[in-house]
Amino acid sequence: FDLQTEIWRGRILKAVRDRERRGGEGRGTGFLQWLREQEISKTRAYGLIQLAESAESLVEQGPLDAGSVNQFSKRAFMETAQADPEVQLLISEAANGGEQITRKSVRRLTDDFTSATSPLLPEEIRQRTANNLLPSKAVAPLVRELSKLPEQQQEDLRRVLREEPELERVKDVTSTARWLSKAAEAGLAVRAFQQGELNLEKAMQEAQRLDVLGLLADAVGQAQQLESAVLKLHTSWRRLGGLQERLWVESGSSTPHLRELLNALQGLSGSTMRVSLGELAGGKRVRLQLVEEAPEQLEAPALPTTFSAG
Repeated sequence: FDLQTEIWRGRILKAVRDRERRGGEGRGTGFLQWLREQEISKTRAYGLIQLAESAESLVEQGPLDAGSVNQFSKRAFMETAQADPEVQLLISEAANGGEQITRKSVRRLTDDFTSATSPLLPEEIRQRTANNLLPSKAVAPLVRELSKLPEQQQEDLRRVLREEPELERVKDVTSTARWLSKAAEAGLAVRAFQQGELNLEKAMQEAQRLDVLGLLADAVGQAQQLESAVLKLHTSWRRLGGLQERLWVESGSSTPHLRELLNALQGLSGSTMRVSLGELAGGKRVRLQLVEEAPEQLEAPALPTTFSAG
């Protein structure tokens, strides 16, 4: 594998893309057509262009010698281009000295730097990491999770870490931060939470106090998936009903088998759906009643559909 050759391919593709943008409508359609003619996939082309841009950042504008490029794996090279300048310098010096640079080594050095310098961490954690009392592979994920939270939640978790800057507490706080971000992200998408004056942040604080934040995050995630499934179900249900109606109009006494099939579909396209759960569920069936309501008729029902199994 010759990384330098791949970089030159990326530079050529980048030049063609820029030329097509200048000569066309600026939307890249000419470049995509050119790729099809050359039998080059879009994914490969843009991957090579990204590689060429990484080379521009590291070699032409950065500390890496052009002759040291082949010391890198492809992914290691691209991740180095996205790293902090201090990390780029350390890695480039190693590559310039003849060391082989892998993606694993780039990530390890990036984690070491992040864990020792991130302002998201309390000073106690940074010092213990710099003194090798805490492993960077445990602290770096904490930084990533903290970065997803609002400032107040970050400060609350930093206070916990200041009181007990130990490895187990770092792991616990990382999990807490992960659950907080997951619950908040999913909660914003759940329509059921948009009714009334629900305070999701305070609900999460109460769940955290009860040490059930993970359960809440899972519940909110499941609610998001359920609402998404209901929306997809509603779309398919309406489409199936329209298709069945058109087929019924076209059929008649001369097409008894088609009519029989359409009658069977009634269990799925009608206002009450009946679906078998199969043998693994003991032959049970699910019955769903779908009732469309105008927005002004809604009174925050507990469930938008009627569910029963029998």
